[in-house]
Amino acid sequence: MKIRHNKKRNTAFVYEALVKEATVAILKNDIEKRDKAIKIIRKHFKPGSVLRKDLDCYRSLCENQNLDRLTAEKILKEVKLQKRLIDPTGLFKQQTKLVHDVNKEVSPSVFKNFVPSYKSLATIMQIFSDKISPKDQVILENEIVQRMLVESKEAQHTEQIDSLIYKTFAAKFNERYDNNLLKEQKELLNYYVSSFADNGLELKIFMNEEISRLKQQLEKGKNIAELKKDNEMVNKTQKVIERLETFSKEDISDDVLLTVMKTQELVKEMYNDANND
Repeated sequence: MKIRHNKKRNTAFVYEALVKEATVAILKNDIEKRDKAIKIIRKHFKPGSVLRKDLDCYRSLCENQNLDRLTAEKILKEVKLQKRLIDPTGLFKQQTKLVHDVNKEVSPSVFKNFVPSYKSLATIMQIFSDKISPKDQVILENEIVQRMLVESKEAQHTEQIDSLIYKTFAAKFNERYDNNLLKEQKELLNYYVSSFADNGLELKIFMNEEISRLKQQLEKGKNIAELKKDNEMVNKTQKVIERLETFSKEDISDDVLLTVMKTQELVKEMYNDANND
């Protein structure tokens, strides 16, 4: 028998809901809400904190896919051990403070945000509980291990993004977008918002790799037959490349983020148009 899932006591769900809130705020250019959400992430999920340790337990089971069974079972065993080392009373107190800050500083509606991995996070929370039977414990653990053996469906399919985000994003850049942001755009956004909890190391690594990829694609793009005929487009492409090169000397701000996302769309359209000719 499964226990009732309390989203507000699911550390990973609250974290992901806050990330979603900050991401939406960035795209809506709502600086005040963005800063409030990021402030809460920084405050409660800093390295070494109780909530960060709890979050890492969830992540270890939720974010690992394409593993062999032995590795998946070892990770599960280690996560359960690490989870037992977290003081439940201390965790409860910190979760209460987190929920209070979210309600007071942002909005209770944060807890209604769509989180793609919600089902997996709810299952993991039950595994961490001491209120389920041994039989249910084994069944749920096997379910989690099975998910770790194959690529996540959430990774295979584009996440659902609110229509409001599309409209805002399109309006900001005055460009056409399909029903979804590009995979690389969403990946960049997630790294950006999450960076406020891990000092931005993973974001910097991803950003450097992505900028390098975009520069290479743009350089190759200048040789596309249709583009070579248009000197103005060649010059504009070169200016974009030069602008990307300056980012290595700048902090990763909203402007840098949005410029890179716009370039991602430009590169995608450039090669789509070339393939359709």
